Amino acid sequence: MNRIESVNDFVIRFANVNGSGSASANNLFARAVFRAGVPVSPKNIFPSNIQGLPTWYEVRVSGDGFLGRRGGIDMTVAINGQTMQKDYHDLLPGGYYLYDSSKQLPEDFQRDDVIVIGIPLTRLCSEEFSNPKLRQLLKNIIYVGALAFLLDIELALFTDSVTRQFKKKPKLAEPNIRALEIGFNYASEHYQDTCGLTITKTDKLGDDILMDGNSAFALGAIYGGATVAGWYPITPSTSVIEAFDRYSKTFRIEKDTGRSKVAILQAEDELAAIGIAIGAAWNGSRSFTPTSGPGISLMNEFLGLAYFAEIPVVVVDIQRAGPSTGMPTRTQQADLLSCAYASHGDTKNVLLFPCDPRECFELGAAAFDLAERLQTPIIVMSDLDLGMNDHVCGPLSWDDSRKYDRGKVLSYEDLETRHEKWGRYLDVDGDGICFRTYPGTHPTKGAYFTRGTSHTEYSAYTEESSVYKAGMERLLVKWDTAKTLVPSPRTKIRDPKKNIALVFYGTTTHAAYEAMARLEKRGTVTNSMRIRAFPFQDEVINFIDQHQQVFVIEQNRDAQLRTLLIAENSISPTKLQSVLNFDGLPITADFITEKISALLEAGSTAGKKQP
Repeated sequence: MNRIESVNDFVIRFANVNGSGSASANNLFARAVFRAGVPVSPKNIFPSNIQGLPTWYEVRVSGDGFLGRRGGIDMTVAINGQTMQKDYHDLLPGGYYLYDSSKQLPEDFQRDDVIVIGIPLTRLCSEEFSNPKLRQLLKNIIYVGALAFLLDIELALFTDSVTRQFKKKPKLAEPNIRALEIGFNYASEHYQDTCGLTITKTDKLGDDILMDGNSAFALGAIYGGATVAGWYPITPSTSVIEAFDRYSKTFRIEKDTGRSKVAILQAEDELAAIGIAIGAAWNGSRSFTPTSGPGISLMNEFLGLAYFAEIPVVVVDIQRAGPSTGMPTRTQQADLLSCAYASHGDTKNVLLFPCDPRECFELGAAAFDLAERLQTPIIVMSDLDLGMNDHVCGPLSWDDSRKYDRGKVLSYEDLETRHEKWGRYLDVDGDGICFRTYPGTHPTKGAYFTRGTSHTEYSAYTEESSVYKAGMERLLVKWDTAKTLVPSPRTKIRDPKKNIALVFYGTTTHAAYEAMARLEKRGTVTNSMRIRAFPFQDEVINFIDQHQQVFVIEQNRDAQLRTLLIAENSISPTKLQSVLNFDGLPITADFITEKISALLEAGSTAGKKQP
């Protein structure tokens, strides 16, 4: 039998039961690979119930540094009896199937192109550990120990991690280390030279870190000056607030009094949560609210208020699969249109698209500057994959000399020395952005009534058509100004003839870059642009215009990025071809490569048939 043999390049899937304590064991494995200096990308695929349903943890190991999902499974650790059959058949030919051999495999497991590795996990646990609750947890640790031997990973990488994890509770470390040794020893006695997959220590990572996007955004909010967060619990955004609270206890505590300098307020729903954030921002605080798709739907009314009354606020949308409740623990990029045009009437919101935790940190901090500079909502578009999974990225850094951009804010002295009448919605610079004041800045000057109804340049109520129209047109001027302030796209030019291009954003990036490398090996050289913000700059439009074929890759059914590009820039629909993945799982390089190859082949065949 031909077995899969590879060094630092394979995919391993752990098939477990939700609530069985497997997540910490699987995470222990992924972090050991990372500590070996090998790029790794773990994906936790879990159900929306508390426990009992199937869960998978897929680990991509890539010495070449490809950090998206590849597609295909080289090795499965099958612990869940509900999915054993599926997990068995999902393996690639020549793959490895590790299972709990305390019970025999069913007779219909008859593939002759799979290497079966039986480890009696339940029996080994029962023989060694007497505590029933501990047995379930340590059974997971035993298979990690077996993998250490099978994949030729130093056991010390695991034992050191366990020791650090239980530094304050060393008695808990002892049984975990013992479980690792049991698995390692059993595999070494029974499966010498069985597995062709190997982890070899490298130095490919340098000073890179392994971090989840929600924690990175929370830290970005801390560094970006946020002091108020209104929120309502919703998967997968809740851990943003948990991390913000955790970091604030380190970075937002008064030294003298020990008091916290942040306010984290749980509201009765998402509409109230963004109301808290908008009220705090209107009063001069930097504030935000984290949510997901259903929350964005509820926040529409207040997003319209912040847009029209021109109040800065930051929203981070950790997208999940919809519509309605959809699949709340699956990932998608399907909130693009709902966020871009959130609220009724003519509304346009600035969107930022991070692709890894480092950008969650950087764009998270920058969002507060943009919100105050533009006096408008800024929505950071993350997703479940980026938010809740660990990703390899560059180290987070901050320039201590950096000053916050509070935008056009008039002080007491400014108001005292002004000779002309101040108008809250008066555009004196021609950039569409007006001057504002904080409440209480001046006892007689600078006061105005903030209203969501139509208003004059001096914030007075009006239903005069010409005045309303002028105000709406000024907001479009501000929209053009926003194009000069939002992050620029990232381009890679490999084809000087500029024939074929890929356009993508967010977490689609990693699989798209790997697909580009594969297409090039097949003889198809492509250029690429990673869009990082909406509104789109002229650079985006020029890039598309310069190419003959443009493939827009995204993770939703309705081609929402393509729709935005066409609607906002009058691009011909025939210019843009969609590559769409919307199964709730992160897109794979396999999928992108095969889809684009098929579209190119179809286009070539159609061209040959023309007279």
